[in-house]
Amino acid sequence: MTADAERPLRFNILGRLEGWSGDTRLRLGGMIQERVLVTLLLEPGKVLPVSRLVEAAWADDPPATASHQVRKAVADLRRRIPDGARVLVTDGPGYRAAVGERQLDLAAFDRHTREAKRAAGEGRPADAVEELRSALALWRGPVLSGTGGPVVEAAATALEERRLNAAEQLFELRLSLGEAAELVAGLRALVLQHPLRETLRSQLMLALYRSGRQAEALEEFSTVRELLVEELGIDPGAGLTRVYEGILRDSPELAAPEPPAPHTAAPAPVPPPADAPCTLPYDLADFTGRERELQVLLEFAAKSGGRGTRIVALDGMGGSGKTSLAVRAAHSLAGTYPDGQLHIDLRSYTPGEQPVTAGPALGSLLRALGLSGGRVPDDVAGRAALWRTALVGKRVLLLLDNAADAAVVRSLLPNSPGCLVLVTSRARLVELDGADWISVDVMTPEESATLVSETLAAGRVAAEPEAAAELARLCGYLPLALRIATARLRNRPRWTLQYLADRLRDETRRLDELSSGERSVAATLRLSYQVLDEDHRWAFRMLALHPGGNIDVHAAAALLGTGLRDAEDVLELLLDVHLVQQPEIGLYSFHDLVRSFTRSLRSDPSAEEETAAVERLLDYYLATTETACETLFPGRHRRPTGLPASTAELPRLTSTESAQAWFAREHTALLSAITTAERLAHDRHAVCLARNVVFELNSRGHLEEFRDIGRVAVTAARRLGDLSLLGVSLANLGVACWKLGLFAEGIEVAYESRDVAARLGDRATEAHSEGTLGLFKSLLGRFPEALTHLERAIGYERELGTPRAEAESLTVLSTLYEQWGRYEEAADAARRALDLGRRLGQHENELVALTDLAFAHLGLHAYDRARECLDAARSLCDEAREPGQVAMALALSAEVAHRLDRSDEASDHAARALLLIGSSASPLRRAKVKNMVGRLRQRQGLPEQALELHVDAYELAAALTYRAEEAYALAGMARAAAALGDLVAADEHTAAAEELFAEMGVPQDRRRG
Repeated sequence: MTADAERPLRFNILGRLEGWSGDTRLRLGGMIQERVLVTLLLEPGKVLPVSRLVEAAWADDPPATASHQVRKAVADLRRRIPDGARVLVTDGPGYRAAVGERQLDLAAFDRHTREAKRAAGEGRPADAVEELRSALALWRGPVLSGTGGPVVEAAATALEERRLNAAEQLFELRLSLGEAAELVAGLRALVLQHPLRETLRSQLMLALYRSGRQAEALEEFSTVRELLVEELGIDPGAGLTRVYEGILRDSPELAAPEPPAPHTAAPAPVPPPADAPCTLPYDLADFTGRERELQVLLEFAAKSGGRGTRIVALDGMGGSGKTSLAVRAAHSLAGTYPDGQLHIDLRSYTPGEQPVTAGPALGSLLRALGLSGGRVPDDVAGRAALWRTALVGKRVLLLLDNAADAAVVRSLLPNSPGCLVLVTSRARLVELDGADWISVDVMTPEESATLVSETLAAGRVAAEPEAAAELARLCGYLPLALRIATARLRNRPRWTLQYLADRLRDETRRLDELSSGERSVAATLRLSYQVLDEDHRWAFRMLALHPGGNIDVHAAAALLGTGLRDAEDVLELLLDVHLVQQPEIGLYSFHDLVRSFTRSLRSDPSAEEETAAVERLLDYYLATTETACETLFPGRHRRPTGLPASTAELPRLTSTESAQAWFAREHTALLSAITTAERLAHDRHAVCLARNVVFELNSRGHLEEFRDIGRVAVTAARRLGDLSLLGVSLANLGVACWKLGLFAEGIEVAYESRDVAARLGDRATEAHSEGTLGLFKSLLGRFPEALTHLERAIGYERELGTPRAEAESLTVLSTLYEQWGRYEEAADAARRALDLGRRLGQHENELVALTDLAFAHLGLHAYDRARECLDAARSLCDEAREPGQVAMALALSAEVAHRLDRSDEASDHAARALLLIGSSASPLRRAKVKNMVGRLRQRQGLPEQALELHVDAYELAAALTYRAEEAYALAGMARAAAALGDLVAADEHTAAAEELFAEMGVPQDRRRG
C-alpha cells in the first residue's frame, strides 16, 4: 500500500477551499490556483475548456497571458496535490477533476439530500431529518468564502439556493415531528440573512405560534409585509397569508402533531408528577445559540455506568451565560428526573452577599423536599445524612449555581445513582472528582447576531445589519453584554444600533454603557476580581499593562518581576477564573471587556508600580530582540542603549527558526510596545527597540510598518535629544523610504542622519547614511554622485570592520554599476559582497549578492555563469519573507533560461515571478520585474503582453522618478509599439528613452538587451 493510499485525499469547497491528504492540510497556492481548482471541483468529472477557467480566474479583464497562467496554475496544483496528475486530468481542450464521491464535500451534500428525499418518500421522516442535518453540517460558508469572482460566485449562488432548500425541508420535517420552540433560533438566524424568503418566514411564524408566542408570530408577518412592499412592491404570497390567517383564527389546522416517543438520550421535556418539587428558575424564552454546548451537556447527562451521582459542571467567565445554559438543560431533562428538580444559588459571586455554606444550603434543599423545620437537624453532618437518605432510590436533578468551593459542592451531592447534579462556576473546581466539565466561552459572531435579533425586533436588526455586527463585536460576543445592550435599545426606541455602537466605541466609556438596572458587565467582572487574594489582584493589574497581542510566560515574568514558574502559576490561576483566555498553549490574552475593566482599577498610588512594570517589560523586549537579531543578522553593528540590562529570563533563540518564530509570534506585541513606549515618554526604549524590530520588518517585507515604526523612533529620538540615537533612527527611516519609493522624504532624512553622525564622529551611522544617499542618487539616475557616496560608505565600513554593512553597500554598488552598464565592476562588487555574506553565514545578503552577480554575468553574456548563480539564489529563496526579492530572482532566471534556449523553464519562471511580485510592498521591485518579464515577452514574440508590462513599469517608475527603469520601460514600449505597427509611438518612446539614457550616461552598447 502506498503512502498516498494510506492518506486519503479529500476537498472541501462549501466554504473556504481546503484540500486534505489524510490529516495534513494541503497548501494549494494563490488566488488563481484556488479559482481554477474550485471551478473544476464544482463540476467534477466534466471537461472544462481553458477559456472557461480563464473566465473563472479573471472575469471580464483577463491578462494576455491568461491561458498560459491557467495551464501554469494547473501544473502547480498537480505538484501540490498528491498524485495530482490523476486528480487534475488533461482531457482534449481542457481539464477535468477526477474525484470520487467521498473525496468532495459537495458530492457528500448531494448524497445526503438524495437519501433524505428517499427517506421522506418512504415515510421515514426522522431518518430524513438526520440526512439533512448531515448535509447542512458540511457547509462552512459561501464557496471560496465570497472571494471567488463572478463565475464562482454565480455557482455559489446556485449552491446557496440548494442549501436554503435543504434547510427549509429540514425545518418542515421537524415541524411535522412536533418540534417548535427549539426551531425558533435557527429560523430567526436564516430569516435575518434572507428576510424576503417567505417559506422560512412562514415556518418561523408557525414555530412561534406553536410555542405559545402568537403575538410574535403575527409581528413577523407585519415585518415581512412591510419589507415586501418597500423592496419589491408586492404583497405576501398565498401560503404565507394562509398561515397568518390561521394564526388569527387560532385554526386547529396549525396545531402541532403529537411528537413521536423520544429515542435519544436527551428526551424532550415531560411534565413531572404534580407532587414533585421544582425550584428551577424560569427558562429564557429567547434563549439562543449554544447548540453545541447544550448537546454535549445532554450527552454527558445521559452517559450510563458508574455507581454514584452523575455530575456535569460548567465553567466560564462572568456573563458568558452558564446559568442560562444550565437552566435550559435542566428543563429539557426534567422528565427524566420525575422525583424533583431543585435549584440553589450558592451566591459565590453575588454583590454584597456572603457565599452560601453547606449547612444553610442543605437546610434549604431539605425544606424543598417537604421536610418541616422541626425535622431538619441543626448540625451539618446530620443534615447531610438526612439529605442523602431522603434521595435513596429517587431520580432528582440538582442545579448548584454560582459555586466556588468544591467542598461545599461535595457536601450537597446525593449518593443515589439515579440523580444528576449540574454545577456552574466561574473557576473550574479541579478538586471535584468525577465531574464532566464544559467550558463556556463567549458566543460566536453568528450566535451573537441571532441573540441580538431575538432580543430586539427583527426589523431593527434587518435595517442595520452592519451596525448589529459591530455592536456584537464591541460587546466582545459576551451574552451578558449583548443582553444589556439590546435592553438599552429596547428602552430607547429612538436610538439606532449604530448610535449605541458609536457610544461603545469609546473604550473609556464602554463599561459604563454596558450597564442596565442591576445588571452590569463591570460589576460581574469585579466579582471575579474580588475573589482573588491581594497578590493575585496586583498581578492581574500588572499583566493588564501589556500593550497588546498575546502574553507568554517570559513577558508575564518581566511585568511581574518574578521567575517563569511563578508567572506561569499566576497566569494559570487567572485562566482558571476566566480573567484571561488561552488562544494556544503557552499564550494568554485578555478579553476586550476585561482589558477595559482593568482601566477602572488603576489609581495614582499604583502609578509608580505600573511604571516599573512597563519598564521591566520594555527592558525584556529590548534584550530579547537584541538576542534574536544577533541570531538572524550576524555581523550587525552593536550599539550601547544607555539602559540597564534586563534582569528577566530570556527565551532561548539560538537558531534561525526559533528567532523567526519568536518575532512572528510577538509581532503585534512588539509594535504595540514601541508605540506605547513613545506615548508614555519612555523614549530611549522606543528608539532602541524600534532599531531592533525594523531589521525583522525589513527582512519580511513589512515595509509600511517599517516606515511607521521608523517615524515613531525619529520622534522619540528628537524628544530625547540624543543625537546618536537620532542619527541611527533617521538612517533606518531612510531605508524604509527607499524601499517604498518615498525619495523626497528619504533623501532629506538621509542627509540629516549623515550630518548628525558626522557632527558626533559616529562613523557607523555616517557610513549607513552615505550608503542610503548612494541608493537614492542611483535610483534618480545621478550615477557619479551615487558612486561617490557608496565608495565613501564602503571605505568607512571597511575601516570600522563591519563586514555586514560593507556587504550590503557592495550589493548597492553592484546594482549601480549594472545600471550604468559597467558590468565587470558590477561583477567584482557582487563577488566581494558574496564572499563577505558567506563568511558571516548571512542568508539574505547572499541571495541579493548572487542575484546581482547574475545580472552582471548577463550583461557580459556569460549565461551559463548567470544560471549557476541563479540556481544557488533560488535555493535560498523564502517567498514568505520577501516576495519581491524572490520575484526578481525568478524574472532574471526566466531571461537567462530563454537565452539558453530553455523556453519552458523561462515561461514557468516568468509566470511565477509575476504572481509573486503582486504581493511585494516595494514599487521599485514591481517596476523592475515587470520590465524584465516585458523584455522576455517581446523576445518570445508576444508584443501585446510586453507592451502591457512595460506600460505598468513605466507608470510605477515615472511616479517614483526611478530613472533607470523609467528609461528601460520606454525602450521596451518602443520595441513593442514597433512590433505592433505603431511607428509614431515607437519613435516617441525611443526619443524619450534616449534622453534619459543620455542623462544617466549609459552608452547604447552597454544597455540591457
